[in-house]
Amino acid sequence: MKFNPEIPVYGDVSYRGVCKSETVEQVTFFNVLRRDYPDMAKIALHPRNEGKRSYQQTNRHKAEGMTPGASDIIIPGSPAFVCELKRQDHTKSKWQDNQEDFLITAKGYGAFVCVALGYKAALEALEKW
Repeated sequence: MKFNPEIPVYGDVSYRGVCKSETVEQVTFFNVLRRDYPDMAKIALHPRNEGKRSYQQTNRHKAEGMTPGASDIIIPGSPAFVCELKRQDHTKSKWQDNQEDFLITAKGYGAFVCVALGYKAALEALEKW
């Protein structure tokens, strides 16, 4: 997995080894957010864009506003927090279609964007935000 120099990366990019899945990292991030930042957690969201769908479902979801490539963690604000969460060992992750483009476009509109390698890195980025 290569990183775009326009997108800050939080976490240890040299780490290789056993690590949790992206889903477990995301669940942990949102649990910590709810515990430590309950007001912020009220507006934080994860858009459900991944997964298998029929052609009809995909078209309906797009018509309803689904944005392919939307980042894993979005917190409205000024600026917005837009974070793509990957595994701690990023070699075990890959970019999905449109994810980099989403981050670059969000950055162009003034959002705080980043890639976080694991939930601890996402919390570090949140503190920086």
